Formats: sequence, structure tokens, C-alpha cells
Amino acid sequence: MLKTISPLISPELLKTLAEMGHGDEIIFADAHFPAHSLGPKTIRADGLLISDLLAAVIPLFELDSYAPPLVMMAPVDGDTLDIQVEARYRNALFGEAEGEGITRIDRYAFYARAQKAYAIVVTGETAKYGNILLKKGVTPYQ
Repeated sequence: MLKTISPLISPELLKTLAEMGHGDEIIFADAHFPAHSLGPKTIRADGLLISDLLAAVIPLFELDSYAPPLVMMAPVDGDTLDIQVEARYRNALFGEAEGEGITRIDRYAFYARAQKAYAIVVTGETAKYGNILLKKGVTPYQ
């Protein structure tokens, strides 16, 4: 156990976040996402909601300020989104503050980005179109 590090963050996830460099991407995926067949390192976080994991990770993770740092999968034509999913994620990432916008991309474009991601974290999230990609930025000098 470490001070100020959420117990939701496994040692493997903490190591992965530390290894990532500027511009690297990490996917927080729902329980249905085909993570193991896409190729990147896969970390299991079964039973955890993505919003809870995002809230635990964001104090440690600087988002990229030079490119859209948050990307979600757009619905397939004829399908609908639960707008509460994005609201939960935005609240976990930014609280009440206005934060970055979330870009939506086509399902296959999202899979292509996932194949090139540094890692995919498979969670217990069951929300439809609940996958989110975070792009790492540069941690400001303090």
C-alpha cells in the first residue's frame, strides 16, 4: 500500500503509467472489449468501473495538451449512446471543473488506435460504448 495512491491502481497499472511517455496512449476498456486479441499489453481490472479507475488515475496522469487527449468510440449508425457514461467519465476526470472535450471516433478507428496503444486496461464496466482512450502529456516541472 502506498500513501496517496488509490488501492484501485494495481502495481502493474502503476508501473505501466510510469513507463508511458508523452504521446503514449492507454485504453480503459469495458468488459466486452477484445483487448487480448489486439496486441498491446493487457492489464486486468475486473470488477472495477472505468469512472472509478479514471478518478484514481487522473491525479497521477497528465493529459496531452497538444492533441485531443480523450477519445471514445462513436455509436454505430442506428445505435444510441447513454449520455450518462460520458458524464460519469468527465466527472471522474475533472470533477465540477470544465475539462477537455471528448472526441468520438468510429469503432474500427478506435480498434486501430487500441492496437497501437501502450496498454489496454480491461475493467468490469458494462456500459455500451464505454471504452475511453487517454493520451499522456508532459508532466509540468514543479
